Amino acid sequence: MSVKNKKQFGVWMDSRNATIVGNAGLDNGEFTLLGHIKNEGQDNNSNEKTSNNQEIMLKHKYFKAIAGIMPNIDEIHITGTGQIQEEFIKYLADTPQYKNALSSISTSNKMSDEHLAEFIKKHFN
Repeated sequence: MSVKNKKQFGVWMDSRNATIVGNAGLDNGEFTLLGHIKNEGQDNNSNEKTSNNQEIMLKHKYFKAIAGIMPNIDEIHITGTGQIQEEFIKYLADTPQYKNALSSISTSNKMSDEHLAEFIKKHFN
């Protein structure tokens, strides 16, 4: 498989929002916006165990929604704030469909969709 035909994706994410761009194997090397995913966050809950379980379930749902936009990944670059990117890479590595994808990570502030597409294009080229 040539480098130009690899399905490459980029994700900017924090614990609440994710923006996904990708080239999905397009020959022109352009990255386009594929979607936005929002993590609704948990309800106020007085029970700590229930609150922790709800947080884990919502995070898994958030990761699954992001991964669902990228059905086949050859390479992925994840950027954003905090440590959520590392958790998402671990989620991908633990998911059979994504375990062989090459992944990389960086830290960045929130950026527009266009800037994210350009940032990811520069990363892969």
